[in-house]
Amino acid sequence: MVEVGLPYPLYSRRLRIEPLASEDIDAFVAYRQIAEVARWQAWTPEFSRVDAEALLEAQSSYNAVPPDGARLRLAVRPIDGLTLWGDVSFAATLGEPDSYELGATVHPDHQGQGYAVEAVERLVQFLFEDAKAHRLVAHCDHRNVGAAAVLDSVGFRRESHRVEAEFVKGEWVSVDGYALLAREYGR
Repeated sequence: MVEVGLPYPLYSRRLRIEPLASEDIDAFVAYRQIAEVARWQAWTPEFSRVDAEALLEAQSSYNAVPPDGARLRLAVRPIDGLTLWGDVSFAATLGEPDSYELGATVHPDHQGQGYAVEAVERLVQFLFEDAKAHRLVAHCDHRNVGAAAVLDSVGFRRESHRVEAEFVKGEWVSVDGYALLAREYGR
């Protein structure tokens, strides 16, 4: 792993991306409790303030990139505002140097406006250009067409479709795997 200085905030055309802060907890919990948001994620609408505080505490010691096996969640905000519109995250893949798994969540009020694509694009740029990543991956429920569209827009290729591969929230779920290599980035 390349040692990277603190790059935050990251800026895109319309967004500012930076580590979640204690001031974000109420908004973070509020959109994680929305059933349509939680549907495609590992958490449930019962996500609580205690859960959010534990998440922030766990990542408080991370530098620019999390240690192997850990995930860093970054706030997504309007470039000139403080409102939390969603978050993007990345996890250093345990045992696979310079490899990261990405995720994104956007509040329903801000979906369909290209913010998820813009935030993920900026995170991908940071990981390839600054953190010198070799490989980025993402996984989503096969039925989550919004997540698939974001990944397609950013240039990820679908490289797997695992049928009824994970038991999530009481049902077997088919999972699509996506990836992007450094040598493919920016083509």
